[in-house]
Amino acid sequence: MTDPLDPERVETVHLTVETSMTADAFARDPDEYYPQVLATPVMVAEMERACAALLRPLLQSGELSVGAKLDVSHVAPTPVGGRVQTSARFTGREGVLYWFNVWSEDAGGKIGQGRHARAILPQAAIESRAAARSGS
Repeated sequence: MTDPLDPERVETVHLTVETSMTADAFARDPDEYYPQVLATPVMVAEMERACAALLRPLLQSGELSVGAKLDVSHVAPTPVGGRVQTSARFTGREGVLYWFNVWSEDAGGKIGQGRHARAILPQAAIESRAAARSGS
């Protein structure tokens, strides 16, 4: 198996844009309207998935990788029905952070790119911190 942190290894995930993934699907108020194109948060989620897939072989029992930092540009729209492929490549480690270059493309070319950092943490620690923040 190829080392998941080999800088030559690229992990790619795919999706077909559905109406529920569009910017307009994120509108909450009656007078709030956005275009029927892939929403930036969905593109970012795909970038996170690609990075997490690279880290998955490093996880010990009870651990998860979590997003920590993000610097992304979303530069072109993808319509409903469009196919998007999102890729990640490991670029280095700084302390507990694993850094990746990320990019998304559709049939017309690049739609987004940037850098993303993830950390590996115990799932129980993440969930207990979240519970403490909610007052539970």
